[in-house]
Amino acid sequence: MISPPFKLRRAEPRDEPAAYDICVQTGDSGRGAAHIYKDDPRALGRIFVGPYLAMEPDLAYVLEDDQGVCGYLLGALDSHRFLADYISKWMPPIHAQFPEPTGDPNTWTPTQKLYYEYYHPDMFLPEPIDQYPSHAHIDMLPRAQGRGMGIDMMHTLLESLAAKGSPGCHLGLGEDNARAEKFYRKLGFTELARNKGVLYLGYRLNK
Repeated sequence: MISPPFKLRRAEPRDEPAAYDICVQTGDSGRGAAHIYKDDPRALGRIFVGPYLAMEPDLAYVLEDDQGVCGYLLGALDSHRFLADYISKWMPPIHAQFPEPTGDPNTWTPTQKLYYEYYHPDMFLPEPIDQYPSHAHIDMLPRAQGRGMGIDMMHTLLESLAAKGSPGCHLGLGEDNARAEKFYRKLGFTELARNKGVLYLGYRLNK
């Protein structure tokens, strides 16, 4: 249950810096990744936060308390359409700022490897994608965790997706993120696939 001082609301443009910061603070399977991407702390957010805030604002929420934004909840109604827009609309301006890395990939920094992903998106859509066309993404800072709010947050997004007519939602998490897996399975998500170290879970809507 979400109770004071916490509240969940629709994301606004002013929330972008805080959301990007949360992304890097939870970017290593729930652990902090600022030390990994210290040369560009916003690098992860350009993949996992920015496009949702820009292209799916009706499905973007932030959790805040008296200290500020401490979590976000992001979704995409149609993953195929989202991926097409991500490539054709979101990424071109990013490409103009961050050239594709060259040379031996073994010498690239973690940030350079993310820049490579800017040019070669690796978004896996688990089957049966027609039954789980939507996808979701949630992250919270430690001060907001362990309070049971994640369940209410996810229900908010799942209800929004169902209201828009989606038959199902999927999400991905690191195979080593046992805490997150337990959380999603408690919600009723079931395994759909595993790919490159990522576990994909699905939840049927409009049952």
